[in-house]
Amino acid sequence: MKIHNFSAGPCILPQVVFDKMAEACIDFNHSGTSIMEISHRRKDAVEVMDNARALVKELMNVPDTHDVLFMQGGASLQFPVIAYNLLKEGGKAAYLQTGKWAENAIKEAKRFGDIDVIGSSADNHYNQIPKDYTIPTDVDYFHCTSNNTIFGTQMKSFPQSPVPMVCDMSSDILSREIDVAQFGVIYAGAQKNMGPAGSAVAIVQKDLLGKTGRNIPDYLNYATHLKKESSFNTWPVLAIYGVMLNLQWLKEQGGVPAIAKLNTAKAEMMYAEIDRNGLFQGTAHVDDRSQMNATFKLTQEALKTEFDALLKQAGVDSLNGHRDVGGYRASMYNALPLESVQVLVEVMQHLEQKMG
Repeated sequence: MKIHNFSAGPCILPQVVFDKMAEACIDFNHSGTSIMEISHRRKDAVEVMDNARALVKELMNVPDTHDVLFMQGGASLQFPVIAYNLLKEGGKAAYLQTGKWAENAIKEAKRFGDIDVIGSSADNHYNQIPKDYTIPTDVDYFHCTSNNTIFGTQMKSFPQSPVPMVCDMSSDILSREIDVAQFGVIYAGAQKNMGPAGSAVAIVQKDLLGKTGRNIPDYLNYATHLKKESSFNTWPVLAIYGVMLNLQWLKEQGGVPAIAKLNTAKAEMMYAEIDRNGLFQGTAHVDDRSQMNATFKLTQEALKTEFDALLKQAGVDSLNGHRDVGGYRASMYNALPLESVQVLVEVMQHLEQKMG
């Protein structure tokens, strides 16, 4: 049976990526050695890192003012790294609070200085993106989270910020076209649209660095990783190889413009059924619905056992919602085919027919 993987992360990746990673685990580049046992400084390993960084630059049209680096620790490590590198001693930063991961970013930043939460949807259980907020001009940077996997909301556009804008794009990076030059720093854990878990990418405006007056630990200093071309320490070769393969696949599909059209088609199909079918109800505000994570509930909780059985029969996997929201969550990352969304929609319609 074909499994339709709606996991929120680590997420679905193209089969060709798994095939090539599996081959490399046995024999990398016909060298007779596994990619998991080679030096990260070996020539063909260095080429993996170089290619991964180059593909990010190409696919996202990264301008020369910015550079791309990979670190470990996921987006969670980036929360304090951002403050270390951008928040001046005695300075202040502005944050938009739109969900759990924004909360965590704020918590970490508060260890370093004065943090002004200029907009929050916490009172509405994070079911929408705040709209009526003003970014102060006297802060070192403004931080936002583009997509909220738990609550299924997404920023459809970004404000014109008078200060450097920092964005956590962990769950929608490379899913739609953006203007990288609009941001001081973009960062993302790899395990949503980029590749397997084990790394994080940061796209950094170079002239923002070295101005905080802080004594930054080497590993947490962006300048360290830029100078060493992301090879300051032993980086996760297999994980970055997976990123490289996935970015190559994305390029072959037509890049971000092509995948953005597919993502729009998947989201439109999913939300059309949620809105049409009286047995289901979306949990996010309509204007702020995420294209990556559609969150919804049954209008009759007594149908859960029946619906779950139908999902299992159809091979629909990892659809349960986060414990903070409940219900269901259909995560529709780049590699999820339109066919999988169609199967889920048909299951929803099947339940409606059985109850009718």
